[in-house]
Amino acid sequence: MQLSTRLTTAAACVLALSACGKSEPPPPAATAATATSEASCGRVKVANMNWQSAEVLANVDQIILSAGYGCEVELVPGDTMPTLTSMMEKGQPDVAPEAWINAVRQPLDAAVQEGRLHYAARSLPDGGVEGWWIPKYLADQHPEIKTIDDALKRPDLFPAPEAKDKGAVHNCPSGWNCQITTENAFKAWGGKDKNFVLVDTGSAAGLDGSIAKAYERQQPWLGYYWAPTAILGRYEMVKLDAGVPHNKALWDSCNAVANCADPQKSDWARAEVFTVVTDAFRKRAGPAYDYLSQRGWTNDTVNGLLAWMTEKQANGADAARHFLKTQSTVWEPWVSAEVAAKVRAAVGE
Repeated sequence: MQLSTRLTTAAACVLALSACGKSEPPPPAATAATATSEASCGRVKVANMNWQSAEVLANVDQIILSAGYGCEVELVPGDTMPTLTSMMEKGQPDVAPEAWINAVRQPLDAAVQEGRLHYAARSLPDGGVEGWWIPKYLADQHPEIKTIDDALKRPDLFPAPEAKDKGAVHNCPSGWNCQITTENAFKAWGGKDKNFVLVDTGSAAGLDGSIAKAYERQQPWLGYYWAPTAILGRYEMVKLDAGVPHNKALWDSCNAVANCADPQKSDWARAEVFTVVTDAFRKRAGPAYDYLSQRGWTNDTVNGLLAWMTEKQANGADAARHFLKTQSTVWEPWVSAEVAAKVRAAVGE
């Protein structure tokens, strides 16, 4: 699922881990407390959001919470607005592993302040990103191209498929909100006056195909994309600097509005992505909540995993097991040595 759609649909309160990373056995009282906490974890409903990165993370959580902490985990279908609204109003599901909160920040912050919900870890510590990108091989060949303005000085370098005398900026798929923001960015940066045209990619497959085709032929490419995504795990791309900060007031009033008459230059917002849990789960989960307060991965890690999923035609459960088997240096710091051993045994490492 593309980033701008998620955005239309606070620092994390991170708890200190009391037992993580200790290799020596705990005293008997601590062992009993841990056992009680694991038993009290009980049944846990985890939102399995309907885009790849969230699907994988939900399945990772299912394995670690089940094998490592004794929880009975049920994955339930989810999406940003329905899931977070249900958590705020009904206290279910218990966990939203990858919540893109920018578009629902105000009511979500209110629920956190009232103690009904809690922010655990940042699922993506480096945030979700979007903007205009070029292939890395092109960036290496043309180190002078670092910003959007730099790229728009070279229409000759990015010839349009059906108008070779003009440069091309590849647009977001039709019907997606990022199509609006890309069109407005094109206006704001004066793309037409700089002899560029917007290329309608038609669909996500069309946009991905244009990048794949450019890479296969080592040709220039300029256009909108976002992370984390499978395509950026397969093809190394460089995000161009907008040259200006994000202007939220301008963005909300014009740059994200269809047919805005006078959009101005503004960077895209870096999306904040948290794990959100209910208060009831936090109170009973014990060490399981400590895990969710520690767990997070980078866009590069997710990009590579999504690329593997695409190549292998794998689902979220397959990808979660693959991740836990092959990237222990990423996930083992999230848990204690004892829990890590249980998880390794569960995935058959």
